Amino acid sequence: MDLGVRWRLHGDGRTPAPGAVVRPDERLSWPRTFGLGAQHVVAMFGASFVAPVLMGLDPNLAIMMSGVATVIFLLATRGRVPSYLGCSLSFVGVAAVIRAQGGSSATVTGAVFVVGAALFVVGLAVQRFGARIIHAAMPPIVTGAVVMLIGFNLAPVTAATYWPQDQWTALFVMLFTGLAVVCLRGFWSRVAIFLGLIFGYALSWALDALFGKIHSADGSGKVTDHWRLDLSAVDHADWIGLPTFHGPSFEWSAILVALPVVIALVAENAGHVKAVGEMTGDPLDDKLGTAISADGAASMLSTAVGGPPNTTYSENIGVMAATRVYSTAAYWAAAAFALLFGLCPKFGAVVAAIPGGVLGGITVILYGMIGLLGAQIWINAKVDLRNPLNLVPAAAGIIIGVGNVSLKFTDTFSLSGIALGTIVVITGYHVLRAFAPAHLKSQEPLLDSGTSSYDEPDTDGTREDAGPGPTAQPRAKS
Repeated sequence: MDLGVRWRLHGDGRTPAPGAVVRPDERLSWPRTFGLGAQHVVAMFGASFVAPVLMGLDPNLAIMMSGVATVIFLLATRGRVPSYLGCSLSFVGVAAVIRAQGGSSATVTGAVFVVGAALFVVGLAVQRFGARIIHAAMPPIVTGAVVMLIGFNLAPVTAATYWPQDQWTALFVMLFTGLAVVCLRGFWSRVAIFLGLIFGYALSWALDALFGKIHSADGSGKVTDHWRLDLSAVDHADWIGLPTFHGPSFEWSAILVALPVVIALVAENAGHVKAVGEMTGDPLDDKLGTAISADGAASMLSTAVGGPPNTTYSENIGVMAATRVYSTAAYWAAAAFALLFGLCPKFGAVVAAIPGGVLGGITVILYGMIGLLGAQIWINAKVDLRNPLNLVPAAAGIIIGVGNVSLKFTDTFSLSGIALGTIVVITGYHVLRAFAPAHLKSQEPLLDSGTSSYDEPDTDGTREDAGPGPTAQPRAKS
């Protein structure tokens, strides 16, 4: 069985020739391959380490399980889809909601485990029936609205928890990170979040040295005099050791909050697989379902031992685009580095010590970017918001999700925020579509403009689901 773990040496093994690319089944020399692997780990550092900290989970376990998840993904896709799996930011909001309801880390990972299982089933369904089932249940107006409400639901977390801990550090970190994202080029722009964290660390240390302790809210919300950067836990941490494991706990209220994230993950995976296929020149239509299932399986394994869920990372796709090296050997090297970092508790303690003000500046940008990905889905799919069939369910669901509106059924069960907003968007759209007049119903492309080629073609080369309207598109040529 070909597991995609054999690679041909590309050229002289040093650098790709002008205009050439290193394909997934090729590699550069091993020293260069390991160097690229380290670069991939750095690329996902910022977001992938911020996420478990924001979710209240062990960062050491997060980095270790990201390496394990990457191995699972590479084996499942037989080395055809070069990608790194890191901690998914899509779950930060649901983790905050679950904890606000009194849930523990076990409750968070239990809810996310169910999401991973659902994602695995969706992947199997896509393998069997094709991506048309995604379009039927979650057209772009629905997907974009859910992604948007998940991101913007996080705004109160920044405003009430992180920013007040050190508003001036948060402001300067926000400005620095924004400049890094916009002004830097190539690889450095891909690690802007990581650079923002380093800048925030240095700034917090300097402010402590110059002005002493700050009088503000700490991580628990209690107003005290405390150091901005507290590295006491780093001094006591071992250099080598296992991270902290724990089992999941399952509660229906938490599961219902987390399940909507499946929609965001499906959209994310579809876009990433398509992007990698276009960059490598290898059509990966047949691997979409496998990639989604692998993502779900990896998340189930991670959350089963107390880690966060994982997903493909656009930062690493950007690194591939910049270097023109798509070798899966580099991702195996990245996974090895991640496993080594996971065995260093001192490294995890450094990550866990990120000052609250630094997180305040980072999350202002990060949470907003998550929400605006929903708008990007609408733009790519050319969703017409002048059509009330699109406008009404999206508008209602987003306000419910962002405003954390609640619907109480009993003294012990209610729906609110992300869960209620998602239900309103999905059911509202399909119910309204069933009763809408014909002129309001228009055919929309899959998820985004790049995923339409996942549908099976008719004999004339057009999509099976393409209607007679102006949005019917020919199938992309392989």
